Amino acid sequence: MSRLPFTVEYEASGSKARAARFTTLHGEVQTPVFMPVGTQATVKFQTAESLKATGSSVLLANTYHLLLRPGAEVFKKFGGIHNFMKWDRPVLTDSGGFQIFSLPSERVMREDGARFTSYVDGTPHLLSPESSIAMQQAIGSDIMMVLDQCIPSTAAHAEAEVAMHLTHRWAVRSLKARGDNCPQAMFGIVQGACHPDLRKRSAEFLRDLPFDGLAIGGLAVGETHAERYTFTDLVTNHLPRDRPRYLMGVGTPIDILEAVNSGVDMFDCIIPTQFAQRGSAFTSRGRMHLARAVYKFSDEPLDARCDCHTCKTHSRGYIHHLIKTDETLGWHLLATHNIAFYHRLMREIRASIVRDDFAAFYQMKRIELVGIDVDHPSVHPVKTRERRPSKLGDYDIVTAPQGFSSIRQISSGEVMHSVSAPADEANRLYITQSHLATRLVSAPRELVIWDVGLGAASNAMAALACFEQTLASTVHSPDEAQAAPALAPVRLVSFECDLDPLRLAARNASHFPHLRHAAPNRLLTDGRWSHASSLFNWELHHGDFLAFLESSPAPDVIFYDPFSSKTDTALWTTEVFSRIHRHCGTKPAELYTYSAATSVRVALLSAGFYVVEGIGTGPKATTTLAFTTAAAVAAHPSKPALLSDAWLTRWRRSHSQFPAGLPEAEKPAFAARIEGHPQFQA
Repeated sequence: MSRLPFTVEYEASGSKARAARFTTLHGEVQTPVFMPVGTQATVKFQTAESLKATGSSVLLANTYHLLLRPGAEVFKKFGGIHNFMKWDRPVLTDSGGFQIFSLPSERVMREDGARFTSYVDGTPHLLSPESSIAMQQAIGSDIMMVLDQCIPSTAAHAEAEVAMHLTHRWAVRSLKARGDNCPQAMFGIVQGACHPDLRKRSAEFLRDLPFDGLAIGGLAVGETHAERYTFTDLVTNHLPRDRPRYLMGVGTPIDILEAVNSGVDMFDCIIPTQFAQRGSAFTSRGRMHLARAVYKFSDEPLDARCDCHTCKTHSRGYIHHLIKTDETLGWHLLATHNIAFYHRLMREIRASIVRDDFAAFYQMKRIELVGIDVDHPSVHPVKTRERRPSKLGDYDIVTAPQGFSSIRQISSGEVMHSVSAPADEANRLYITQSHLATRLVSAPRELVIWDVGLGAASNAMAALACFEQTLASTVHSPDEAQAAPALAPVRLVSFECDLDPLRLAARNASHFPHLRHAAPNRLLTDGRWSHASSLFNWELHHGDFLAFLESSPAPDVIFYDPFSSKTDTALWTTEVFSRIHRHCGTKPAELYTYSAATSVRVALLSAGFYVVEGIGTGPKATTTLAFTTAAAVAAHPSKPALLSDAWLTRWRRSHSQFPAGLPEAEKPAFAARIEGHPQFQA
């Protein structure tokens, strides 16, 4: 029988997000839940009263630090941590595994445990599964964590496997050390670094043991954001539904949102208080840096949408003054607000799951949570520590004056999305023009989308975002689920010969918000990804597009986005477009591309496409739409106008009238084919 009665109350449509509750020795907890970190039996800059006022329901304390000071005897004297710190709500204690990991030069790892020297008085200690559990029993926490061996998430497979097996053996010993009569709950910890097979094996081993919940450890210790999202999503696929899931040490608001989407219930992190000490606040308008002079004269509250003590009482100008003078009151006020922000975010997430509109909430918050000083953007971008190189192979990252980043091919100098933000350009050119949201609801069968030129996945992720938003909008409550219109299943096929642009962007996801999702990294590792609803399936064809063309499913919609004809000449010829046209057969298909070049439109026309001038986007005054049949043009929601005789007149005068290299003797026949195209005969 579980020592932590747990009930899943609601599960979000089209997501693994869930709202649950569990009961501890010191009260009930609703999830998703964020646990402020009280390492030393105190949350920095907070009192028990201020924590309750912000909405804190569970605190985290650390076994390693409390073992060294004040020690087990003090907790036995006071009757446990609750009486010691005057906190009458639940407490979770970490085992100390991460802190041992943080002292690589001062500890020795063995089968019996970790031997280390105290930073308090220099005395030697052995932290074993048994001594860790004994200390947590003395502390009297509601939830204990097993001792694990934490290693860098980027560790090699062999090293990660050894550490995983040691963690498993220690988990069994921890359960035995707790015994049958101890009322405290205990969680196991899934390890395995960034290796899918190890993570799966670890989850499967631990779920068969009588733990009251399971945690995901060993993340936020070296991997990229995208890898973190991917491995969180992978692990939750192998965890039981009937026990809480805890992602340890994570993280920022956007990290938490992504993890909830992957089915995680519990979180902890020092970020709310750590950022407060640095003068940063999380707000409904993104993150704010209160040390900036722009806030010196501001009499506005920190966040007009927040009702915490800080926002109701003090101005931005006053907090700016406190931060500039290193007054601890400033840290207290910002920490109070940040913790309240985290708790409000968790309440909003839970409410959206209960309403069953989490998918729409998720899309909205993904944009809101990554903003920085939105109302007062700096002319000098905020410096961030970049651990990953901004160059990979023939590609690097360039940042536009407007603040967005793009991928550039160094050899050609060609920039993917050079004028508009990648997500904006993708939405305007491909998603809006193709009326994808409407198609998802009205399509009678599977919708096949070709994404030719995956690049940094801007277009593919725009399609996925459109799908998730549309899915959310079709179901407004659990009661309406049956009556909601069914969405057409989507098969997104991406073609790319060089994955370095996506790898580079994924490693630097702070520059590319659209990649803060589990899907792109899973695509890189597995070559495919499926949405939780099974209605959206994404596959990658890595290699020459022309080698995959005829073996791929005939498309309904084509996002044609390779490098330009100057850089990637082979993909812009009449021969290639003719092969696409033949492969579509009688199926009405539509092709969308950023190019408005006469040579490209001529190649499409000569291949048999009906060609339309598209909307302008980015550096282009116009773009191009092409249809395999006249009926497809007539059926398009926008009722687009075909290229007219006026275009034909300009073509006759163009230097790009004929394909490069076309023999002189063949030019009359080619011209006749263009002049005689059915779209010019009306």
